[in-house]
Amino acid sequence: MSRNDAAPGTVTAPPHRIRRLLSLLYVQCLIGVVAGAAVGWLWPSFGADLKPLGDGFIALVRMMIAPIIFCTVVHGIASMGNARAVGRVSLKALLYFEVLTTVAMVIGLVVVNVVQPGSGLHVDTSTLSTEGLPPEATASHESFAGFVLAMIPDTLLSALTGHEILPVLVISVLFGFGLHASGEAGLGIARGIEKLSKVLFTLIRWVMRLAPLGAFGSMAFTIGNYGLDTLRHLFLLVGSFWLTALFFVLVVLGTVMRLNGLRLLPFLRYIREELLIVLGTSSTEPVLPRMMGKLQHVGASKPVVGITLPAGYSFNLDGTAIYLTMGSVFLAQALGIDLSLTQQLSMLAVMLLTSKGAAGVTGSGFIALAATLSAVPHVPVAALALIFGIDRFMSEARALTSLVGNGVATLAVAKWEGQLDEDRAKAVLRGDIPYPSGPEAGPVPGEKPVDDGPKATAGTDRDPVAAVG
Repeated sequence: MSRNDAAPGTVTAPPHRIRRLLSLLYVQCLIGVVAGAAVGWLWPSFGADLKPLGDGFIALVRMMIAPIIFCTVVHGIASMGNARAVGRVSLKALLYFEVLTTVAMVIGLVVVNVVQPGSGLHVDTSTLSTEGLPPEATASHESFAGFVLAMIPDTLLSALTGHEILPVLVISVLFGFGLHASGEAGLGIARGIEKLSKVLFTLIRWVMRLAPLGAFGSMAFTIGNYGLDTLRHLFLLVGSFWLTALFFVLVVLGTVMRLNGLRLLPFLRYIREELLIVLGTSSTEPVLPRMMGKLQHVGASKPVVGITLPAGYSFNLDGTAIYLTMGSVFLAQALGIDLSLTQQLSMLAVMLLTSKGAAGVTGSGFIALAATLSAVPHVPVAALALIFGIDRFMSEARALTSLVGNGVATLAVAKWEGQLDEDRAKAVLRGDIPYPSGPEAGPVPGEKPVDDGPKATAGTDRDPVAAVG
């Protein structure tokens, strides 16, 4: 019998099919997550030392985010038929963000009051200390005026060299309006920015090939540093938070998708690679460029994607919203503090502010919770020590929920603006139009510019972000 002959009754997968499966990024990321968890469990010390792998990958992507947002937003605004549409898109997006964030907080508030995961712990406040907490958690937090002023960068270029998304959006919108108002003088710059974006998205394609390695290192660090046993101590809080986040995604976001003529589960399959990267790194930042590309590929116009998705990273953190209400009330329950409905609602009002501007990076939700406790007198900040050890296990759910929420928000705003090609969206989500991943992937025709009246015409070339793979 030749070596190519299989034994009777056995089934073997063709080698080319296995190679094709292993070439898929989401499969590579899944292998990285599982391998990282195994290494962290079997060799905790070695796994904890692998943290630089995840941090390095996130740093590589982070350095590309500001220029990518700048190029996408500027070119989108400069190529629009009516600049007033930017204000309309922004207003609709912010209104959506505020409504969905409030819904997420209310759901978290209801669940934590029903389940009461902190009841019975009877923690003595005199035994609590802020020692060991991150410096950001105990630092003084800015007021609303300070938050608004922080959106204005020191210089035009400093916005592109920092790590905050909001200053980049401010500069991008202003620069885009400037090019749009300059007419022929700004046309050459707009074309140059479009060509620059092609280079940036080629670079990000190369960087994303390191995503499995980053997921491996981050997961190995999480399990190796905190251990699986950490989950046993506060399993009820972690479990109820994950289930609440799942409920919000499937029911609330699923309903939003249905109202806009689409289905959630095909969309989740469409962004499965990004979900696995977020699961491994506990951060939504690494997948921002890819999400912009995929949302344009699915049929949303470039200006809507360029404005809504980056803004959502600061204003639409649904996972963080759920975490803030559940975390704060859990700490009150653990300390034996009976919060009235009025006190809980006042905390919720504060959270509507403290949840904004938190970047989509690991630990930002914990810092936002610290800011909330600092702003209200009901629960001491030192109580954060009770959940600091398990925060990492909840950060994955926060990031995953926020990522899906921002994707759904972008499609919803595009639909309301008449800037979503529904037929194309359904075909892409069915798998009829695969997302291009190779370097030869070209622009996808059919994008319509945002306009304010019946004179809007199709024909604007789709941005090269659609070719990201």
